[in-house]
Amino acid sequence: MDHADAMPIAELLDERRFLLDVAYWMLGSRREAESVVDEAYGRWYGLSDAARKQITAPRCWLAKTAGGICLSRLARSDRADDATCVARAAEGPQAAERPAATLEEEVGRVLLDALDSLSLAERAAFVLNDVFGMSPDTVAGIVGRTEPECAELAERARHWLRVQRSRPTTPEQHDALARAVRQACVTEDANLLASLLCPHATAFFDGGGKVRALIRPVHGSRQVAHSLLTFLARRPRTTLTTQSVNGRTGLVARYDHQVAAVISLDIADHHVAQVWVVLNPDKLRSWNQPPTLGGPRSHQSPSQQGDG
Repeated sequence: MDHADAMPIAELLDERRFLLDVAYWMLGSRREAESVVDEAYGRWYGLSDAARKQITAPRCWLAKTAGGICLSRLARSDRADDATCVARAAEGPQAAERPAATLEEEVGRVLLDALDSLSLAERAAFVLNDVFGMSPDTVAGIVGRTEPECAELAERARHWLRVQRSRPTTPEQHDALARAVRQACVTEDANLLASLLCPHATAFFDGGGKVRALIRPVHGSRQVAHSLLTFLARRPRTTLTTQSVNGRTGLVARYDHQVAAVISLDIADHHVAQVWVVLNPDKLRSWNQPPTLGGPRSHQSPSQQGDG
């Protein structure tokens, strides 16, 4: 370590703990957080001496670097079977060893789990702004959006987290609402569909880079209704049915008897809060395999084979 980098051990450890906290809350995995922080310090020492001397706030630079690494890793991860969820569950109750133990006591495991349902940018903006209190310009630099855009992202995240804490929906209520959504889509009733959505509903379209789909999430009940009706516009040889998706009633769109899209719904307070549209052919491969002799596929419930 250069003489210019010399710091009291307490400050060194506090800086590393802070970076680990940031990475942990963005990725949800202690192992991943360690890896991110190691990479961030590696980039710091990869700079020339002259370049490091130009950085007046090393801790801020490291936080921006760690945040950028986290976003890159999240962008590469598969939301459907994100390995960080498995890693987090495998960590066990060793709170004393976790870099984010103090934060866990403050905001709780429920919040960390709820963060998984946010979009990349929303999660980053909320964590950096609300959990760590970083300045708006720092958050904007990490997320790659303008300060007003980051403020909007954080507000949407706060709203969704409040929705998550609201009264849960029973399976029967979820099923009834999903079937109502299907009926609105089939009859192309925009007003009915919008009324079934939360005012701040969000729709995500996952094409996996293999189908030309919307890249950015769609926000707002009217906008989400319009995007769904456009996407599910009735055409010859297309059908839309309700089926079990991830254990709850969702929608399945078919073209020529091939599953073209699987739609899952997150519901709160008797309205659809988030819509997840999977179009990635790789993720739909199991849906298009012939059923096994032992019974229906694991993602389908025998009592919900469709109401086409």
